[in-house]
Amino acid sequence: MYKGRFCTSGGSKAPLGYVETDPSGRYGRFKDILGRGAMKTVYRAFDEFLGIEVAWNQVKLGDVSHSPDQLQRLYSEVHLLKNLDHKSMMIFYGSWIDINGKTFNFITELFTSGTLREYRKKYKKVDIRALKNWARQILSGLEYLHNNNPPVIHRDLKCDNIFVNGHKGEIKIVKR
Repeated sequence: MYKGRFCTSGGSKAPLGYVETDPSGRYGRFKDILGRGAMKTVYRAFDEFLGIEVAWNQVKLGDVSHSPDQLQRLYSEVHLLKNLDHKSMMIFYGSWIDINGKTFNFITELFTSGTLREYRKKYKKVDIRALKNWARQILSGLEYLHNNNPPVIHRDLKCDNIFVNGHKGEIKIVKR
């Protein structure tokens, strides 16, 4: 695993339909957009080492370089993600800067069912036992964050920052 790598090639297209690859060739990005935020676009990607789909988060450096606050927020998010290790927290795989493409890229776990808000809109009738299971997972993640040294306070816990892998009944907190 590599963290903080620089790339000057911008990656190349691979025969699997990738529009971009990371510097090591481990990850391939597809054109499918999974979501957009204020600072980043999230694409579907594939991890060839593990054989799993992942989320390729891409930030255009021009968009954040004009605002030191936004750049600091991005750096803080990635630094924190690198250091979190708990079953109720999103998995972080690696990051790099593409000098030619002027992007900062980082790879995270892919959530097949989207956010908890989206999931609850899709499935309106959920048994109380499932809700309790979700609540236990959220509380376990918060306990982990609060027991860090120094403690991590989420400050923005809401259904849009909780993701679901519906096929597993798995809930994970995203620290933003």
